Amino acid sequence: MTSLPALRTGKPRSEFGHVRPTKELEIPFAIIEGAEEGPCLLVTAGVHGSEFCSIEATVRLMKTKPEEIKGTLIVLPILNVEAFYRRKIYIMPQDGKNLNRMFPGKPDGTTSEQLAHWLVTEVFPKADAYIDCHGGDLNEGLAPFTIFPSGCEKSKALAAAFGIRVAVAAGGSGYSVDASHKLGVPSILPEASGNGLWGEATVTQMTDGVRRVMQHIGMLPGEAPITALDVVTMWVPTALVTGLWYPQKDLGDRVAVGELLGEIKTVFGETLASIHCEKAGFILYRLTSLSVNENEALLGVGTPA
Repeated sequence: MTSLPALRTGKPRSEFGHVRPTKELEIPFAIIEGAEEGPCLLVTAGVHGSEFCSIEATVRLMKTKPEEIKGTLIVLPILNVEAFYRRKIYIMPQDGKNLNRMFPGKPDGTTSEQLAHWLVTEVFPKADAYIDCHGGDLNEGLAPFTIFPSGCEKSKALAAAFGIRVAVAAGGSGYSVDASHKLGVPSILPEASGNGLWGEATVTQMTDGVRRVMQHIGMLPGEAPITALDVVTMWVPTALVTGLWYPQKDLGDRVAVGELLGEIKTVFGETLASIHCEKAGFILYRLTSLSVNENEALLGVGTPA
């Protein structure tokens, strides 16, 4: 089937299966509908197939019982299935593109563009809120943070309910949460763990955050605790050349304008490029691989919004 089953049948149920957004793709889904009417929450993961912490968290969310919730929970745990099994970073192997730069997509585009278009036209409009779970790919370490569309107070409130202190107010287009926000669906993109690692602490951090959002929108009983957010924007320097990457700063380190953040060298030790800080702040994530290719992101520097 090319569309998800009906979301609101009026009967409690747990429905699992696969859907074909394009001829090339088959992705798993879970729909959990409660006995009582309520909001519809969409949770996705595996936009980047090797961010395993977020994928495991959504796999666990699929075990939610209908009697636990009001409304409907949609879980798409692995959007980028081939990248997941091939342990690929960032891209969809079918077309070599980063799905989280392709939104709102194209109906006649490449695989990632078609998948983005399917999500924007077939799935996002059915949701009252959206969480796109991420987790630090195989080559990047990060301190936990949540991205929300800049200027959207409802999305910011979801971030505060999710519970990660640092929140990045993001502008620009091409991203999942930006596309859903433009449809009027409040959205967040939480990041936890890093380097593709997953364990009980980080997976639980992600599932607990989702459940707090479910409380916040009225799907679960109780009142979600609200976290006082440190709202930042993010500056991301990219590699000027291909070479060996030697960062000078670690996660959480404070950095000042003009400070050396790292160097790219040849295998013989010749410095090809020196990366200096352009905005004061602190390190949110960094490339942890020794190898780096031209135009790849090196660091994320959080600066006060």
